[in-house]
Amino acid sequence: MGLLKKKTKTTTPVPTEPAPPTLARRSANRHSTIKSGRTIGGQREHLETANERLAARQKDKRRQRWRVFIVSSAFILFAVAGTIVYFEFFHEDDRSQPVVTETLTYSPTIEVVDEDATATSGITSRMSEYIGQAEVDYRDLGYTPVKAVVPSGTVREVDFYLDGQPGYIKMYIDRPTAVSVEDADRMLRYLAGQGITEFQYIDVRIPYKAYWK
Repeated sequence: MGLLKKKTKTTTPVPTEPAPPTLARRSANRHSTIKSGRTIGGQREHLETANERLAARQKDKRRQRWRVFIVSSAFILFAVAGTIVYFEFFHEDDRSQPVVTETLTYSPTIEVVDEDATATSGITSRMSEYIGQAEVDYRDLGYTPVKAVVPSGTVREVDFYLDGQPGYIKMYIDRPTAVSVEDADRMLRYLAGQGITEFQYIDVRIPYKAYWK
């Protein structure tokens, strides 16, 4: 009698459905390197756009600086050109104007005696102006003229009497008054330094020489 084989029943495994995904917490999403809704390429595009905006702003600033520089330069050039045109065509040069030289006229305020004067004649205008200028020069050096005498028989000599001096000073109208007065001042200071308190006159009519008596 033959052996009977027991048939084994094979069962096919039933496929199981995958478990539903677990939602990550918000805190985990905040620390995630991948932002939701964005890709790495999108993030790079965003950074490149920010750099472009920064470069554009810097470019605008450079343009603004150049604009200010150009406007300032144009204003300066316009001002210089206007000044040149004004001085070239409208300004009257002072050098073209005639120079008016004021001539001072001196008149004596001290007593003037002309020993040769008559009823119809007197000292000349030249002599009068010379006496007035010499009077001013003496006062500038600290002296006080009190009288001027035109000696008899002379036409160019004038004798000056100074307050506090024992004698007079002979001067010649052909010499500048300033030079003659300075020579007289040197001679007076020399005599005072030598202790000479009395003299008849001091003669400064000759250039570079002075005499006293």
